[in-house]
Amino acid sequence: MICLSEDVIVTGGAGFIGSNLVRYLTNKGFRVKVIDNLSSGNINNIKDLVNKGLINFLKMDLKFIKPNELKQVFSNSRVVYHLAANPEVRVSVVNPQVHFYENVVATFNVLEACRLAGVDVLVFTSSSTVYGDAKKLPTPEDYHPLVPISIYGAAKLASENLIITYSKLYGFKALILRLANIVGPYQTHGVIVDFIRKLKRNPKVLEILGDGTQRKSYLHISDLLSAIDVTLDYILKSSMNFEIFNVGNNDWVTVKEIADIVVDEMGLNNVKYVFRPGTKDGRGWVGDVKFMLLDISKITSIGWKPKYSSATAIRLAVRALLGKKV
Repeated sequence: MICLSEDVIVTGGAGFIGSNLVRYLTNKGFRVKVIDNLSSGNINNIKDLVNKGLINFLKMDLKFIKPNELKQVFSNSRVVYHLAANPEVRVSVVNPQVHFYENVVATFNVLEACRLAGVDVLVFTSSSTVYGDAKKLPTPEDYHPLVPISIYGAAKLASENLIITYSKLYGFKALILRLANIVGPYQTHGVIVDFIRKLKRNPKVLEILGDGTQRKSYLHISDLLSAIDVTLDYILKSSMNFEIFNVGNNDWVTVKEIADIVVDEMGLNNVKYVFRPGTKDGRGWVGDVKFMLLDISKITSIGWKPKYSSATAIRLAVRALLGKKV
């Protein structure tokens, strides 16, 4: 177990998942250091914690920082939660360099700092996009070949390989979590945010990227936080150098079903859906995985299961983003 008197590091701690994790760890009594360059994160997500002196915020860019400098920040920490990344999958298609530097180079610098500082465990938030268009659904962790169809997915897979090799060579443990679509408070991108913004501008018409039949699994942020706890406890007790877990839901929903939930929660009627397929087979854009459902039997076998279904997770996220009580 991790001692509450020790520091933990959260990279990307001002982002959507990161800020929720920071609050979760702080509420449990951990001393948290947050590293973020605020390129996609927002300091307002954690400003109250900073002002109260509950966390130590460091504005740093992991793309450019030297590992020796980062070593000083990591020196008193056993666990590093590495969440810093550019989260926009669509951006990777038109500007692949962004994902190479912000995902791969940043991960390498974090790994070097972990090696130099003697960190015990690195927790890495990877993505279901590493599977690409998987031919087996639900998709298990040992599915092969891994053929991402976006630069984002390729960058996550490259980072996974770097992490696994570092853990084998230098002895620290690595926990890799391949996430489904995570939703909840502080979310700033994704289909739910896109729909809410569009409907606020025009409550009569909703443009939907793709043909609406895209079907994916969604997980509420609170379920992810409990999954991180369970898997971290597991690897700390394990003799393995690294572990990979899918973290998702048992079910999935279509994009049209998500639109229906958003429209319902916004109290709208007679909204016209206009579908804009980005590819011949109805994807939202080139590089968009059309069908994603993770096999979560491995993580459920160690005592975790999601509390909320995909549809309920989406509804709770919509309510939070609209400022409703949940």
